[in-house]
Amino acid sequence: MSKTATADTDTDTDELWAEEPSSLQGHARIRARIAGLHCSLCTGTIEKALGRQPGVDQVAVSLTHEQALVDYDPALITPEMILGTLRDIGYDLYDPRKLRPFEEEEVELVREGKRLLAAIGASLTAIALILDISGIWSVLIPASVAASMIPVAFAILRPAGTVRAALGAVGLVTPALLAYLARESGLLSPTPTNLVAGALAVTVVFGIALHILRMAYQAARRRILNQHVLLEVGAFAGIAGGVVGLTGAFEDYPTAPFFAVTVLVANYHIFSEWLSLLVKTRSSQAVRRLLDLQPDTARVVRDGIETDTLMAHVAVGDMVRVRPGERIPVDGLVAGGHSTVDLSLVTGEPVPVERGVGDEVVGGSINTAGTLLVQVSKIGTDSFLAQVVRHVEDARALKPGILHLVDRVLRVYTPTVLIVSAVALTGWLLGSYVIDGEPDVRRAIFAGLGVLVMGYPCAVGIAAPLAIVRAAGEAADLGIIMRTGEAFQTFGSVRTVLLDKTGTLTEGRPAVREIESLVDHDELLALAAGAEASSEHPLARAVVEAATTRGLTVPSAQDFQSVTGFGVRALVDGQAVLVGRPGFLTEKGVDLSAVAARITRLENSGRTVVAVAVDGRPLGLIALGDEIRSDSAEAVTQLRHAGITPVLVTGDNARAAQHVTAQLGIDDVRAGVLPEGKADIVREFQADGRRVAMVGDGINDAPALMQADVGIAMGAGTDIAVESADVIIVGNDLRAVLTARGLSRSSYRRTRQNVGLAFLFNGVGIPLASTGLVYPVWAMVAMAASVTLIFLNSIGRRPSLLFDAIASVGRQPVDAAQPDRVPATS
Repeated sequence: MSKTATADTDTDTDELWAEEPSSLQGHARIRARIAGLHCSLCTGTIEKALGRQPGVDQVAVSLTHEQALVDYDPALITPEMILGTLRDIGYDLYDPRKLRPFEEEEVELVREGKRLLAAIGASLTAIALILDISGIWSVLIPASVAASMIPVAFAILRPAGTVRAALGAVGLVTPALLAYLARESGLLSPTPTNLVAGALAVTVVFGIALHILRMAYQAARRRILNQHVLLEVGAFAGIAGGVVGLTGAFEDYPTAPFFAVTVLVANYHIFSEWLSLLVKTRSSQAVRRLLDLQPDTARVVRDGIETDTLMAHVAVGDMVRVRPGERIPVDGLVAGGHSTVDLSLVTGEPVPVERGVGDEVVGGSINTAGTLLVQVSKIGTDSFLAQVVRHVEDARALKPGILHLVDRVLRVYTPTVLIVSAVALTGWLLGSYVIDGEPDVRRAIFAGLGVLVMGYPCAVGIAAPLAIVRAAGEAADLGIIMRTGEAFQTFGSVRTVLLDKTGTLTEGRPAVREIESLVDHDELLALAAGAEASSEHPLARAVVEAATTRGLTVPSAQDFQSVTGFGVRALVDGQAVLVGRPGFLTEKGVDLSAVAARITRLENSGRTVVAVAVDGRPLGLIALGDEIRSDSAEAVTQLRHAGITPVLVTGDNARAAQHVTAQLGIDDVRAGVLPEGKADIVREFQADGRRVAMVGDGINDAPALMQADVGIAMGAGTDIAVESADVIIVGNDLRAVLTARGLSRSSYRRTRQNVGLAFLFNGVGIPLASTGLVYPVWAMVAMAASVTLIFLNSIGRRPSLLFDAIASVGRQPVDAAQPDRVPATS
């Protein structure tokens, strides 16, 4: 395992980062688990902030895994300084070795839900303070906001019960209704109305959305112009416009509308944050439910006493007992017992191998038959599993990053808005002075502040999450979990798919594939099954299963004897039956010359051959092996028709690989590949500029799944493979890969449409606002219209997808306690 560093807090000493080997010469690497990552905006901000620190050479932030990998020069910067920067820009840290439990994720979602409820209430009240009903158009803003936000509020409150949720939704509307009635009845005159609106704006910016203000400040002082900065520019422009009105310097000035715009801008941003967190939490928990996490203990035998011991306390030389069906937790040598060990998820070899005293076993493989006593030979970073984890982290650091669509637009859009605002303000001041002899301050203020207010694309934050909610819901209906930005954005452009063999293209377990008999096939199989019925060997179980599947009666056996690693002997119906390796039967005096050519042919085709003899006479051969899945040929054909090149990459031998590719028509084959070698092959294709997907299920596939532009894990695969993937095929149907790609393409297309809608009103509104003739209320109209259109475009025909997503997570009580967090120390 990686070395874990600590930092002191006021109350305790908590582990805040893990040190790992760096792929850069002369550098060190730390891995930190970050809380509060909501969307790609957060990852981009962290990468920019850390990347500008002296001595930091490489930063990779994973939104899905809530981790940052930082390669740095220890002579120029320390981990404490790096973590201090993370704290400064508004993020907290957790122990990087641990997964956050469901409860903490749900409590964070509940807390953000409370923030959104407060923002919704403030927005409705702010709108009521400026509402003047004079026709259908005058109710457009309140109607659209209420139609989109009140159902969301009800869904957030729903876990507390339908009645409480309904009462809560009514409670959000009540202040707005009272404010409107107070204005209409004359209880609130214009000046108090303006003051109340100003108080709401200040409360939202410096209270409800204070975290956004902090992050915007830290980004701005590091010269990072992101969406947080743009939001606060728009919000403060609204407050500034309102303050100008409070001075009374101009008559008929829209004071309250300026303040109301600030409230609405913050509300929609908080909504986008909550929606992004909902999407991330939902996918994280869906994956977590698939994982059967490896226990942190091993059964250690010391002085004859067997105890469950934490893996951190297991030492080289310890004896560990592993019972049948258990995963071997350590690397070591067998000190006692004999068994067959399934290495398919480690090496890709589908047929279990024999392991006895003195043989080596590796952590992660499965003990299938007998009990083993294993002497630990490697622990920590030297163990096989730790090396795989390190290769996964290397792949994560080297994985080509995707710049999300919104980020690409904002890189140009944000400075453009600021420049247009400055030009509009100075242009009207100077232009009016030159033309009329005095500056038109009112118009200049309207132009400068109006551009900033109109410039914040409030709907852009929900553009991608709503499209993802739609696609993720449709994918879930089809047994597919799509959990990362790569799944939704990049998958559609993939043109090369690397396919693991064992468990992906093939069944991943041995079964009877061929029978070469000198007598009746059923007689041969029944006798062999009778002899093997008492054996726990996986090949023996496969023979018995084949007999029962064919409806044969398996005769009972007496005097059963197992010759470990070679075969069995037994009396079946009074006949002496031998079943085992051809060499075993030859040693027992059975002449196999009549079937020697068949043995050679079967072994050359990649089969494991079992010979059967009765009373010294050979009856025939049973060939066992892995078999191509029924859906593989169709899936590979579909990939080709879609213009995608399939490549077979396997840890199995070349003969077995070619046996599979000959049947499937795959031209490019890479066999005998080590775990880190698979990731290297992915990088080889990526170096040619190709988008690459990797499909696998084993421990040895995990680094490649992480390195690929899109990693696809079969749902029945190992924990580390599932956790490394962007897409999980729960039903293990390889044809679902193309289905997932189709969903990715439609999702990204809908995201592009949503982003276009989000910026459409801003693109029209900014030039109009720069004239100084547009009141801020039109910025609210633009926000309401763009958000409504994005809702309709994303989930208009299936609104249940959003409410199902909300209902699927965040089931903590409304007053749930917040999880303990560890602030970074500088």
